[in-house]
Amino acid sequence: MEQECDGDIVYMQQEDDWDRDLLLDPAWEKQQRKTFTAWCNSHLRKAGTQIENIEEDFRDGLKLMLLLEVISGERLAKPERGKMRVHKISNVNKALDFIASKGVKLVSIGAEEIVDGNAKMTLGMIWTIILRFAIQDISVEETSAKEGLLLWCQRKTAPYKNVNIQNFHISWKDGLGFCALIHRHRPELIDYGKLRKDDPMTNLNTAFDVAEKYLDIPKMLDAEDIISTLRPDEKAVMTYVSCYYHAFSGKQKAETAANRICKVLAVNQENEQLMEDYEKLASDLLEWIRRTIPWLENRLPENTMQAMQQKLEDFRDYRRLHKPPKVQEKCQLEINFNTLQTKLRLSNRPAFMPSEGRMVSDINNAWGNLEGAEKGYEEWLLNEIRRLERLDHLAEKFRQKAAIHEAWTDGKEEMLQKRDYETASLSEIKALLKKHEAFESDLAAHQDRVEQIAAIAQELNELDYYDSPSVNARCQQICDQWDALGAMTQKRSEALQKTEKLLETIDQLYLEFAKRAAPFNNWMEGAMEDLQDTFIVHTIEEIQGLSTAHEQFKATLPEADKERQAILGIHNEIAKIVQTYHVNIAGTNPYTTINPQEVNAKWDKVRQLVPQRDQALIEEHARQQNNERLRKQFANQANVIGPWIQTKMEEIGRISIEMHGTLEDQLTHLRQYEKSIVNYKPKIDQLEGDHQLIQEALIFDNKHTKYTMEHIRVGWEQLLTTIARTINEIENQILTRDAKGISQEQLNEFRASFNHFDRDRSGTLGAEEFKACLISLGFDIANDAQGENEFSRIMSIVDPNRMGLVTFQAFIDFMSRETADTDTADQVVASFKVLAGDKNYILADELRRELPPDQADYCIARMAPYTGPDGVPGALDYMSFSTALYGESDL
Repeated sequence: MEQECDGDIVYMQQEDDWDRDLLLDPAWEKQQRKTFTAWCNSHLRKAGTQIENIEEDFRDGLKLMLLLEVISGERLAKPERGKMRVHKISNVNKALDFIASKGVKLVSIGAEEIVDGNAKMTLGMIWTIILRFAIQDISVEETSAKEGLLLWCQRKTAPYKNVNIQNFHISWKDGLGFCALIHRHRPELIDYGKLRKDDPMTNLNTAFDVAEKYLDIPKMLDAEDIISTLRPDEKAVMTYVSCYYHAFSGKQKAETAANRICKVLAVNQENEQLMEDYEKLASDLLEWIRRTIPWLENRLPENTMQAMQQKLEDFRDYRRLHKPPKVQEKCQLEINFNTLQTKLRLSNRPAFMPSEGRMVSDINNAWGNLEGAEKGYEEWLLNEIRRLERLDHLAEKFRQKAAIHEAWTDGKEEMLQKRDYETASLSEIKALLKKHEAFESDLAAHQDRVEQIAAIAQELNELDYYDSPSVNARCQQICDQWDALGAMTQKRSEALQKTEKLLETIDQLYLEFAKRAAPFNNWMEGAMEDLQDTFIVHTIEEIQGLSTAHEQFKATLPEADKERQAILGIHNEIAKIVQTYHVNIAGTNPYTTINPQEVNAKWDKVRQLVPQRDQALIEEHARQQNNERLRKQFANQANVIGPWIQTKMEEIGRISIEMHGTLEDQLTHLRQYEKSIVNYKPKIDQLEGDHQLIQEALIFDNKHTKYTMEHIRVGWEQLLTTIARTINEIENQILTRDAKGISQEQLNEFRASFNHFDRDRSGTLGAEEFKACLISLGFDIANDAQGENEFSRIMSIVDPNRMGLVTFQAFIDFMSRETADTDTADQVVASFKVLAGDKNYILADELRRELPPDQADYCIARMAPYTGPDGVPGALDYMSFSTALYGESDL
């Protein structure tokens, strides 16, 4: 029996195992004898000799030594040419010693048995030689020789139906396995589609004949023997199949080289696609930002509150519907960029440099500009709404005061232009004079209202009221009319004074009534105006102030009622005098147009307006209470959500530093953590709803919280981005670990060392901390010039931007390069050289023959023409192409 142990082949004969094998199936010895003889002759004919009887022809040791020289390519000790037994034993011992020198331990095989023609020992010795020189070096995926040869057969015959290679005996009885191996490598030699599983004789003979004629593999097996034997001899079949392996070994090397090239090209193609995806996503995001910022920077105000409210609603739709997908795209863009850079590092490719203007930093800058414009736009919207609210209030106030003033001035010019004093009696003249004095008093009392109207118009102009031209025109008309009234009043006063000496004393009671009634009437008109005056407040304190002022006004009503009673008492006294003394008075009080009925009517109006004002103040107080409720409702949630977001940000920072378990466990934990964060989104949406209610209620401040909706939005977006980045870092570490062959124990050791020296838990190490970390991991960095140079070299790798800080990912990338092997440009060059048949160039046909179509086209499109002196038309330079795969290139 044979064993493989520590690379040495051991042949041991225990009792009579060989005989027992032969007794189980007598055909085995026949198969082995035929196969081993043919195998020996396939090598001996190179030396010009053959054998016929395997045990007889090797007895003198001469052909045995010659066989070993041919198959090993080495010279053995000089043979003995004598015919004596001692000479034969000497030659056989020289052969056995040579076999032993190749790491083969021979047990129970001695020169005497070979010289004596012992068939079992001779066949065993030849099998040992075959095993050592024809089979031992066959290895697929680090398997043993036998397993490697079997795995090679299984892979080559896998696509063929009715072929199932599981061993080296009965799996080959139908002959289809041999035919499949030939067809796989030389399809033109066999029409595999015409073969039948139920015709093993034809299949076996076809394979044996084709192999002998075209592949120079002698017929080592007999078709009849294989078919008639219950279980063909394993050693004979292995010997014959190994000849197929060696016949196609050149093709195998080409396949290995092609597989290596395909793997490298696939990495490059995948990376190029990722680069294209990044460029497109970056371009689309930047284009969206470019289109959005001008909209946010458009500060063209609207003329109406409704139009500005629509702008605010459009802005809310933007924040609620349009921006969130772009936040996710920006986060995904950064994740894709980090993943791409990790893949490029792991495949020894240069770092990806996006086209100008599309760096992650450019995206972040553009995003910062967007958020700046966004914040400014929202502030502008709210300020504009406040301004329009103020303008609407002022405009309404202007119209009310202007209407009251215009109603008062109606007919005043006509009155002042009357020349009734020219034909009046003395009493009438004096009445006219007193009446004019009362009018002057009334005119002076209205001066404040005119000034108020002008002040309101000026404020509307300063606030850029859209209907300022009509306001200004109306204000100018009132001012011009007021100036005209003043001039007319002065002119009439002068005329009346000229005739004053002609007048008699007029009724003092009429005069007293007029003098007291006029200011009281003006007070009532002012009171009515104040009671009907519109108001705008934003806080409970402001409405309480208005309510207090109103209560103070109501407190003056009893005193005003006394004045009214006194004024009416004067009129009653006049009536009493007229009735008592039968005075003939024509018309009404000559000093004033105010009469008791008007005083009572206005007084009733004032009393009617008081409860209306009460109700308006109560309603406004309720509205302000509701606003305060909205403020507190928003604040209660914001004061929970704001600290919650901050706490989660701190927890993520701790999680990213204090991770335990495998990377997969960490990734699962982080994704669960991310899910719990995402599940918090309804609370954010609820807060957005409360914020919308606050804005719709025109609430512009909130003393109950320091958190604005903008703070919450920014914090929430940062939280989602941070957890996504942390997950991406773990995914990149898994990529690094799997691609570089780093064990979980090594990663844990690297993480523990990094965290030990990251004392401030910032996720980065300073230069001195990093040096201490390296020393703790066994790096020899001495405190001398050589050590400083070595440390500078390492820092240039982990900190290429010279920031003075080393991230954990950069640390892992460096350690992975120090502890794992990677494919190199030299390896790719060597693989192309195999496909090119050792030429310094390669042809397009050779690429298409050895590589898949898409990858062959990829190489042909990118390879430069070969310019060497040994080139031929159409030659391609695979060396510069391979170097470019690992250097700065547009590939």
